[in-house]
Amino acid sequence: MTSTLPLPDPHQSDSANTDANSLNWEEELDSAIFSFEDIQKELNYKQAQTALRNLVANLDLTPQEKSGLEGEIADLETMLGKLDRMVVQIAAFGMVGRGKSSLLNALVGQTVFETGPLHGVTRAAQRVNWSINEEAVGETERAALRVTLPGIGQSQVELIDTPGLDEVDGDTRAALAEQVAKQADLILFVIAGDMTKVEHEALSQLREAGKPIVLVFNKVDQYPEADRMAIYHKIRDERVRELVTPLEIVMAAASPLVKTAILRPDGTRGVQLRTGSAQIEELKLKILEILHREGKALVALNTMLYADTVNEQLVQRKLMIREQNANQLIWKAVMTKAAAIALNPITVVDILSSVVIDIVLILGLSKLYGIPMSESGAVQLLQKIALSMGGIGASELVANLGLSGLKTLLGISASATAGATLGPYISVALTQAGVAGVSSYGIGQVTKVYLANGATWGNDGPKAVITKILATLDETSILNRIKDELQLKLRFKR
Repeated sequence: MTSTLPLPDPHQSDSANTDANSLNWEEELDSAIFSFEDIQKELNYKQAQTALRNLVANLDLTPQEKSGLEGEIADLETMLGKLDRMVVQIAAFGMVGRGKSSLLNALVGQTVFETGPLHGVTRAAQRVNWSINEEAVGETERAALRVTLPGIGQSQVELIDTPGLDEVDGDTRAALAEQVAKQADLILFVIAGDMTKVEHEALSQLREAGKPIVLVFNKVDQYPEADRMAIYHKIRDERVRELVTPLEIVMAAASPLVKTAILRPDGTRGVQLRTGSAQIEELKLKILEILHREGKALVALNTMLYADTVNEQLVQRKLMIREQNANQLIWKAVMTKAAAIALNPITVVDILSSVVIDIVLILGLSKLYGIPMSESGAVQLLQKIALSMGGIGASELVANLGLSGLKTLLGISASATAGATLGPYISVALTQAGVAGVSSYGIGQVTKVYLANGATWGNDGPKAVITKILATLDETSILNRIKDELQLKLRFKR
């Protein structure tokens, strides 16, 4: 006996195939979108790693510039290690007695942070690495919730406990809180009831750090259900409405007190309070949700923000030290040039020595700022600056040509006049030296700015930059300083 299978309806087949193709296309599109997001996250993370690694490797600091900045440099290296190991830092903040340490212990699953009834138990920031490979959370149909941060290899979360925000020695602890908040990727702000003014101010300050914040209403077991919900709604709708969203507020009982019936030795019954199981499922789920959704982005972004702050401090310190050294070098060249011109009566030698000293100054500054420059390059830069300086450069040339001849004449006649012309000679020499010194000072200051900007004049061009710098120079003050120091040198030589 044979049976015949019904032939498929061609229209029905086309429709089914269309639906199937449409479904497959949507699935493939979703997969492609998610794959692209993962690739983009990975690229951003790798870019942050590369940028920070290059920053650490190319600090370009002299031993003098490194002195006093060891902590900041170590912070950069710590941040690089954090990126390489994919460590997410979660810091807990709150006032004394709000249960921060107990909350973190409950997250870890064992007592690793100090707790106690006295103020100031947490004297300094405490840290612990919390593995999150796999975690059972909440009442779900699945036996376990696998939690994996996007990334390569083993990812870790570092929990950080901080001293109470209202403890004594507040300045020190405020500085500690600020330092930890800069490095943290996620902040847990722990309260245990309606918020106080101090808590609201502290939360506002932490919000300015621009980090994700989870507001944890801890010790909810100590309130009846109606009171607990009334406090929650007051906090949500009034206290923190402009600081955190309702999705960022969770309830917890890190160390709940449970009433247990006991039988006393005398046979009577009573009630005893004991510590029950921690009720932190909602907090765990919120943390894991944030880490799973944006853990890698949080680490990359916050690490780079913190590294940028530290790098800015390093750059400012480096520029400050280099500017101090540059000013010392400029002044040394000014006095060398002034003394050489004052003591040398020969006009040609005056002009040559003046040019040589300016070239040596430019080469010395280029070395100080780490910008290679040849002698020909220094000559070209000197020419450009001298031409753009206009009046100062011209006055130096006139002084050298005119005053040098007079100075030579007075010097020759000094012996014939039994030293009577020595006073006028010194006066002319000081004037000539002062003009030359002011010119060299201006050249040095212009060169310093040019090199500090990476050997560029910027969009305004050399003439505009030089004019702006010269406008800030007090020629009278510089001239008087040159004359005072030069007179001391001349007296010493006599």
